[in-house]
Amino acid sequence: MSDRSSPRVVAVANQKGGVGKTTTTINLAAALARLGNRVLIIDLDPQGNASTGLGVDPDRRSLSTYDLLIEGRPLAEILVDTEVERVTIAPATTDLSSADIELVANERRSYLLKDALSAKDGAGNGLDYILIDCPPSLNLLTVNAMVAADSILIPLQSEFFALEGLSQLMLTIREIRQAANPSLRIEGVLLTMHDNRNRLAQQVERDARDTLGELVFETIVPRNVRVSEAPSFAIPVIDYDPMSKGSLAYKALADEIVARYQNTTAAVVEA
Repeated sequence: MSDRSSPRVVAVANQKGGVGKTTTTINLAAALARLGNRVLIIDLDPQGNASTGLGVDPDRRSLSTYDLLIEGRPLAEILVDTEVERVTIAPATTDLSSADIELVANERRSYLLKDALSAKDGAGNGLDYILIDCPPSLNLLTVNAMVAADSILIPLQSEFFALEGLSQLMLTIREIRQAANPSLRIEGVLLTMHDNRNRLAQQVERDARDTLGELVFETIVPRNVRVSEAPSFAIPVIDYDPMSKGSLAYKALADEIVARYQNTTAAVVEA
């Protein structure tokens, strides 16, 4: 469990759809919670799949991240408990689809999530991690996530052209650092839906590690049917099938992230 006074904020982002952002958000949250951490998920995807995947039915989303960003409602008012111990969520609805248009005239349009997370309303008390599930685009919602975050976790599907789409994302991260969040860093690149029997997947891994080096997590999430089945039961895969390959991968990812942070903290203290 973290001993820091404020939670560590990690945005899970990639403008390409279908790479495992929501799956990673849900299962990483559950795995971190198993390690004793208190975790909040911010669902910023208008599809609301993170909310659905954790069993938050539409009738429990009377207030959502739309109300948080557009209406200025306090974070504490929209939080919903999940069936996963120590995991809460700020759910999303399709109302978020119009957020870009409604935010254009707001002078602080890129800082609304940061402001909401910084508010002294008690919502962040005792939290160790906040994971932000971003939409599959580099719109104002994703920009809000990057401005509010300490770091970006990038899921990368093990397929042809996987690395091609990273250039625009990296450019956006660089722009956010220059304009709004100079301390923003890349948490890591996570290879997902990986089939090690496939030569193409092996090549993608080699290319990613050659190009990005230590930014690529040692942990790789395999293509695993249990990971795909779990959302239909509205639970993380580590609860659905704790010993499946997908479950073990997300547990390993949580361990790796915690270890990376502890090493970084130790280096800062020693300096």
